[in-house]
This record gives sequence, C-alpha cells and structure tokens, in this order.
Amino acid sequence: MKNNSIDFKRQATIKLADAKLQGALARLQSRFVEGRSAVISEIHDLQETRNAAAAIRDRVLNDLEHWLLHFEQQATARGAIVHWAESGADVNRIVAEIAVQHGVRTAAKSKSMVSEECGLNEALERAGVEVMETDLGEYILQLAHEAPSHIVAPVVHKNKEEISDLFAEKHNLPRKTGIAELCREAREILRPAFLNADMGISGANFLVAETGSALIVTNEGNGRLVTTLPRVHVAITGIEKVVPTLEDVTTLLRLLPRSATGQSITNYVSVLTGNKNAEDHDGPEHFHIILLDNGRSGLLGGEMQDMLRCIRCGACMNHCPVYQNIGGHAYGWVYPGPMGSILTPLLGGLENAPDLPNASTLCGACTVVCPVKIPLPDLLRKLRERQMERGMKSRQETLLLKAWAWLALHPNVYAFATKIGVRMMSLLGGKNKLLHSLPGVRGWSDGRDFPAPAGKTFRELYRQKKRK
Repeated sequence: MKNNSIDFKRQATIKLADAKLQGALARLQSRFVEGRSAVISEIHDLQETRNAAAAIRDRVLNDLEHWLLHFEQQATARGAIVHWAESGADVNRIVAEIAVQHGVRTAAKSKSMVSEECGLNEALERAGVEVMETDLGEYILQLAHEAPSHIVAPVVHKNKEEISDLFAEKHNLPRKTGIAELCREAREILRPAFLNADMGISGANFLVAETGSALIVTNEGNGRLVTTLPRVHVAITGIEKVVPTLEDVTTLLRLLPRSATGQSITNYVSVLTGNKNAEDHDGPEHFHIILLDNGRSGLLGGEMQDMLRCIRCGACMNHCPVYQNIGGHAYGWVYPGPMGSILTPLLGGLENAPDLPNASTLCGACTVVCPVKIPLPDLLRKLRERQMERGMKSRQETLLLKAWAWLALHPNVYAFATKIGVRMMSLLGGKNKLLHSLPGVRGWSDGRDFPAPAGKTFRELYRQKKRK
C-alpha cells in the first residue's frame, strides 16, 4: 500500500468536514469503547494480566532471533516451509513464486494487515492470480477500491446505505437494505471462492515457537475456510508476532478480543500446525509461512522497541480523540491512530510522515487501554524530539518553542508575559471572536473561537487569595 502520510493535514481537514464519515465514526463509542469497558472488568486481575502480557512480549523481543529460529525449527519439523522476507517487495515475490510453483490461478484471502503493508493483492494480480477478499469488511473495500480505515473493523467508515448501494451496483442484483440480507448476498458470492481457490492467504495473530504453529483469531468462518480448503496455504506475518508457548498465548488471548471487539473470546481461535497428513480429512497440502521484517529489526534494542509489543487490537485508536474525529484514511497508510502515528514514521521514514507524531493530544487514553502497556505518548514525544534534532520543524515552530523554553527558565518574565497574554485574549476572544484573524492561530480556531479567559492569571488570583 502506497504511503500517503505526507498529506495528513489536508486529509484530516477533509475528513472533519465529511458528515457521513462523522456519523459512521460515532459508532466507535458504542461498538468498541463501551464494548471493551463491559467485558474488560471480567478480568479481576487486569493489571497483573497486562503486566504478564507485556513481560511475554518483552521476553521475545529481547531475544527475538532465538525465538524465531526455534519457531522455524518446530514449524519445519511439522511440514511447513518458512520463508524470510526483508521487505514488502520480498513478500510479494515469494508469494508469486509459490503461486507459479503450484499452478495457482485463484486465491482466497483472509484479513491481513501485513499483506496491506506489502500491497500483495496488486502484486498477485500483476502476476496473473485472481485474488478474492473473503473477510466481509475487506470484501466490501475490494469492491469499492478503498483501503481499510481500521485494523479490526476495516469498513467502519461506511454506513449501511453506502454498502447497499455498492452491492446493488457491483452484484447487479436488486438493492437490499437489511443487514442479514446483505450478509446473505455476500455469502452467496463468496462461497464459491472458498471451494474453487487454489491458494488460501492469511495473516497470523501469533506464531507459537513451542509448536511451530500459526494462530488466527476471527469472528467470521472465512478464516478457517481459507486455511483448510485450498491445497496451498500461505500465512504472512511480522517477525515480532512470535510467542514462546501456547500457555503464553492464553494470557494474550484473555486481553486481545476484549480490547479489540469487546468480546470475552472471538468466535474462532484456529491453531494451524503443519500441512495435511495422510490421516487428515482437511487442511492444505502445502503450508508456507512468510516472516516479514520491513524495518522491524531496526527497532530492536533501541528506544522504540516497546512498539513491537503491539498485538494489533486497535484499542488505542478506538479511544483516541484524534482518530475518533478523522478516521483512519487521513493517516495515509496501513496503520492509523496512535500506533500508526508511531509505526508509520518508524517503518516508512519520519520524513515521509512528518505530521503523524504530532497527530495526538498526548492525553494518555491509548496507554491506559493498551493490553501490553506500550507507553505510546512517550514514544510519540521521542519522535517529536527526533524531528527537532534533525531540524524537521518549521522555523516559526522552532522559534516559538525556544521562546517558551527561555520564558520557562525566567519565572518573573514568564509571569509578566502571561499577564499580557491574558489581557490580549480577553479583548480578542469570547464574544469578540477576533482571535481567528490572528496569524498562526487559524488552525486552532477554525471550528470555534477561543473562549475569553478569566480576567486575571492564576498567579494573580493565588496572591489575591493569600491576602484574604
């Protein structure tokens, strides 16, 4: 998927003015935020479980090479073929080679953010392989030629009416309006894809080093159909997804579905180990696992390593006031929200996503809900520091920050400047609505003007209170 994060500010402005999008994003609160809140309380030892999950992820990341090689050894012993991909282009090449090797003409695909990262669908189509998305949300996006706007609910930006119109146009069938009818129509279209596909393509939520298994959690039956019916199965995931043992996976599964979809457990948890044996009734004859780096190894041992703990639950974006107002497409790449504001600059280059580290209020809501306790605001601050060190900030912003730092080191001057500032805002803000016309303020007051502040500063009020 092409990285368009450089266009974030313009896209964010467009999304804020999109009434349909704003209506769709309003569903985040009831569907995800309230849903998580309702089930996370079922974990009575929540903080201990989060600490344990973070420790599991850190244990792997601190010795990632060992666990990956152990996983490869166990997976190979059970008949799988493990491939190593340094970049997204390598993933596309490997999958295309597998397709040629096995005479693949059609592929059924389950939801995979890593495949979006690589632009796999387009690469396979260029290689002559017809790809059908089978996750309902991803199928809708494939018909609409759009990218996902959320890592768990990819079509959250669309409403039912838009989907009804899309199905009627693309399927050439009478327009249906009921959700059950729309799902039935999609199922009738997709069912032959499972039965006729030569290759199934999936992601993997976790890789289990102990058994060489790929583990997938889904709510739709397409995940199991894609991984068992086609004669070739290709699982693609990032190198950071490895977990030492199945017992460790159970700890992470206590948190992942609750954080992602507000469920105690998803409808399906599939543990995929090896290829089909003579005594098996189903399963792929050939099982390939592709491990993607794409810049991840460069984060190991550094100040940004904690970001690799991420288990892709999406809770950070569900609770982020910025994402809640602009959705995922404005971020310009695969990963939106707070986690995307960190991952996109790290994997795609800070110079290609200069606005994303600043696309956050640093309110900390993301860290509070993160199941593996990633200090997201701290990582965003570190990216901002890198921008300052590299001279990536505008001259105006740099001068303003230096001026503020100087004032902070001179309390008396700071107090005087604050007093003058309050007086000016009292004259220009509130009912006068003149702040909007000042240079450098427009971006802060496009939606509403600053309220007029109290007539006195905190210091003045404090001294007045003490005198009484």
